[in-house]
Amino acid sequence: MKDIIILGIETSCDETSVAVVKNGREVLSNIINSQIKIHEEFGGVVPEIASRCHVEIINQIMKKALSEANIKIGDIDAIAVTEGPGLVGALLVGISYAKGLSFSSGKELIPVNHLEGHIAGNYLTHKDLKPPFLCLIISGGHTHLVNVKDYNEFEVLGRTRDDAVGEAFDKVARVVGLRLSWRTKGK
Repeated sequence: MKDIIILGIETSCDETSVAVVKNGREVLSNIINSQIKIHEEFGGVVPEIASRCHVEIINQIMKKALSEANIKIGDIDAIAVTEGPGLVGALLVGISYAKGLSFSSGKELIPVNHLEGHIAGNYLTHKDLKPPFLCLIISGGHTHLVNVKDYNEFEVLGRTRDDAVGEAFDKVARVVGLRLSWRTKGK
């Protein structure tokens, strides 16, 4: 059976990320460019600045991801890109880049829902994980309890109606004067 190699592009907020994944379970490379230092002075992500930073770095991040995986663009089978939810301008940078790369390389373009991407991330850590299972998504902008019925079949059992847990945590941290240094560890 032939290995399936996917180039994944993620620009939904303030990090530009490109990864190369084999057979949906093995990460060959994962390059992340964080913008935390840039947005820190504003007390949170500024959407227009995030979009500009993505434009400036995305091509370098893609080349580095391919190099680290020791492959060429011709070796990949498809290009996956986050289509939403997220910051509109930031998403447009990733989508536009992925469309151009798809067109120029002749590789299939696969749009990916950001929240479904969080769920799929579990398959990378837990190689034997198979649906059905329950998944709690807690990210900066979303908090969802999801019944994962099959690989592409999801039922949202519950979600926050206003602020997500991650966003509430960031707001409380700012009010009490905590720095967001916990986010920068290991980056």
